[in-house]
Amino acid sequence: MANKRQLDKAKSAKRDEFYTQITDIEKELKHYKDYFKDKIVFCNCDDPQHSNFWKYFELNFDFLGLKKLVSTHFREDKPSYKLELSRESGELAITKTDLKQNGDFRSDESIKILKGADVVVTNPPFSIYREYVAQLMKYEKDFLIIANKNSITYKEVFKEIKNGKIWLGHNFGSSFEFVVPDSYEASASSSRIREDGKKLVNVGAKWFTNIDYPKRHDNLILYKRYNDIDYPKYTNYDAINVDKTKDIPCDYDGCIGVPITFLDKFNPEQFEIITCGKNPICEFPNDIKHERLDKSGNPTGKIGYIGCCYMKHNPKSNKFATYKNTTTGELYAVPYARIIIKRIKGDNE
Repeated sequence: MANKRQLDKAKSAKRDEFYTQITDIEKELKHYKDYFKDKIVFCNCDDPQHSNFWKYFELNFDFLGLKKLVSTHFREDKPSYKLELSRESGELAITKTDLKQNGDFRSDESIKILKGADVVVTNPPFSIYREYVAQLMKYEKDFLIIANKNSITYKEVFKEIKNGKIWLGHNFGSSFEFVVPDSYEASASSSRIREDGKKLVNVGAKWFTNIDYPKRHDNLILYKRYNDIDYPKYTNYDAINVDKTKDIPCDYDGCIGVPITFLDKFNPEQFEIITCGKNPICEFPNDIKHERLDKSGNPTGKIGYIGCCYMKHNPKSNKFATYKNTTTGELYAVPYARIIIKRIKGDNE
């Protein structure tokens, strides 16, 4: 009988079976046409015989001016293979080579290919995304990858975003429709059947990259003026709260808490990223006990500490409070994950 660890591993692997539609690949990669000239592209989390990443690069090999395309196929418990596409004697040729290992991106064979590649383009397994990003950072590779949008707040990933080593791709969006196996369990509201009978599921995800593009340096036009009513300060962090990116005040020079969707508009010449408004990335004062309230503002009996930035509850702007101070009874509102930023002086003056 399989033990719990084996079952959890199998469950994670099954939940990682998200296959990217070629239309989503085309929408993003068209913005990097000039970048790919003379590059070796490595798709290290794909089944090349079925992957739309392989299909896209094969169809556009000459249009992009690629030097070589390499893809490794993963097999969980036996040796796999790799495919390579390149020009030989003027003709495009595909070469299939057996691997001694299973094609996992962490295998010695895959790492050797990675070292010789210029750029990685793929949809890596969401369940081990932290490890995947760490490898890209270690070998200092260019990349265009898809990941769960909540990975922005992973400690390991946010550090690289803050340091300017990862940013969002050109087509921001907030979700993808991935092709999944028929056995994939999903609610009716988040899934549908495509015309060809394939099952699609909607997942909150974004493109992440370290390849620059002009739109990334467009200034966000700011027009709102700061006032202490519309922009309340957090109780446990010296910053004001902003609920929508478009409402960032043009005349406030202190720290500002903004939604993670701010990264869709982030220009590194206009704003500085300070931290993320949740633990363990940012350590907030955490010595006051609070009771968690339900979505209707009713007590739950769950007592603990708030591990993110929070502010006094305002019934006019927050329908229900999220926490109650167990000593004073004061109510607090906790906005969804916030990124703490600061305007770079002179950007809009």
